[in-house]
Amino acid sequence: MKTDNRHRPSVVVVGAGPNGAAMANMLGLYGIDTVVIEKTPEIVEFPRAVGIDDEALRLFQTAGIADELCRDIIQNVPLRMFKANGQCFADIRPSGREFGWWRRNIFMQQLAEKTLRAGLKRYPHVSLRLTEEVVDLQQDDAGVTLHVRRADGQTYVLEADYVVAADGGRSPLREMLGVKLEGTTHPIKWVVTDVRNADMDQPCTALVCDPRRPNVCVYLPFNYRRWEFLVFPHENEEEIATPASIRRLIAPYVNNVDEIEIVRARTYTHHSRVASRFLVGRVALIGDAAHLTPPWIGQGLNAGLRDVGNLAWKLAGVVQGRLRPEVLRTYESERLDHVRAMIDLADTFGAMLMPTNRAAAWLRDSFFSLARLAPGLRNYVLQMRFKPMPSYTNGVVLPGTSSATGKMIVQPDVETADGVRRKLDDVLGPWFAIVGWRCDPLAYLSAEDRRYWHALGVKFVQVNRSRSGRSREGRVDSAYGSECVEDVDNALADWFEKHPGPIVLVRPDRYVAAQTDVMGLSHLASRFQAFASLQREEADVC
Repeated sequence: MKTDNRHRPSVVVVGAGPNGAAMANMLGLYGIDTVVIEKTPEIVEFPRAVGIDDEALRLFQTAGIADELCRDIIQNVPLRMFKANGQCFADIRPSGREFGWWRRNIFMQQLAEKTLRAGLKRYPHVSLRLTEEVVDLQQDDAGVTLHVRRADGQTYVLEADYVVAADGGRSPLREMLGVKLEGTTHPIKWVVTDVRNADMDQPCTALVCDPRRPNVCVYLPFNYRRWEFLVFPHENEEEIATPASIRRLIAPYVNNVDEIEIVRARTYTHHSRVASRFLVGRVALIGDAAHLTPPWIGQGLNAGLRDVGNLAWKLAGVVQGRLRPEVLRTYESERLDHVRAMIDLADTFGAMLMPTNRAAAWLRDSFFSLARLAPGLRNYVLQMRFKPMPSYTNGVVLPGTSSATGKMIVQPDVETADGVRRKLDDVLGPWFAIVGWRCDPLAYLSAEDRRYWHALGVKFVQVNRSRSGRSREGRVDSAYGSECVEDVDNALADWFEKHPGPIVLVRPDRYVAAQTDVMGLSHLASRFQAFASLQREEADVC
């Protein structure tokens, strides 16, 4: 068996699906030498995952690829729920864009994968190896050794510092690590079909809550549609996926059932499962390798992309020597509880929306009818306030600094010194940032602390009220080098009013690591040293 002597990458990503490709794009952004191993020769040419949310698009914005992805995405798609008689009893249409993007967006996985793989070409230090699979894995304190088999049957050894397993729900790497996938496989199956050229005017995701046969219809880009129909226990899962059966199921909803093109049809089982561990030594599990979620709230892929957003910067920081290796342990501690909460919500949502019992369906319909009469409850449901947001208390955060600590900061537009309107994250950059609300953080730091934060690569940003300078040309600026922007829509003013403390330390994944006032700023560096490999004394020497 040969050893790959071309180079030893810092990270190997196993699996080039959307999560693996997203991870490789992020590692490429951070300059990490990365190899991606993918077993299949080509991208599967039909839709699979179809929903992408605002948090995921914010991640892709950081990766510099969101605008290109959005060329294939339908943004701001409502979710409508229908009774058996066709009456719409809920129109879930979140209007807020607190994180800079619409909350409900529809895409097709195969198009996104093409864009993500094309994005890897930006980085000479990232390589994609197709038709190769990992057949064995060993690790020790020095790194990970992978045995990789090529399409011709030849096997070689590839060594790396760390490995990310993004190899799907049946993850061979998870099996090699001996990690159990705990939870439930639901007994009821669903037949999923993707079609083209369906003649119907329904530009939404429709949940048809008909106890006779619950089903879902998803409006997809470029004249595609997806239907998912419940399969009853007495029905044959192969027969129900035949073209004739699919046309019978779709016929009540379209005007041209004989003319539609059936792209694919397949029967699926839903799973609610979570890996017992997300991190084993130097190997991290992400996406379906770490957790499987029913599709009812469209969070299967999005949960995996949250994994990417949480792990990528930690891996990069450790590889580059800026963060302590122990920081990687916080990937599991920060992600595990939220993954479980999202799966619980999906299970609850599915049970509520898709009962085959008429009495249960009547109770559900009554609940939503009452919700219309209670403005608070109506807003909670229709604005998707029921979706739990991550809130970290045990990880790369400094607890007790504010109510915002451990939560994602908003992303409004800001206006730069040259009058250009930009999203906040584009100003903050892809790494840590210290943001001052109407104050310059650098002005309140000692020379020692300035050197420390600069050595860690932290960016300093001062946010001022809109038009707070003397004139267009006479904007408020910094005497110390912080980038100054204006809160053009007053969104950050509202956020800082809700969360007092004019200075925040923002992580690369846009979660607040700490919030303080100008007097407490001097203590942040000493507290942050628990996570950073560089100490203030070392920065002072440098």
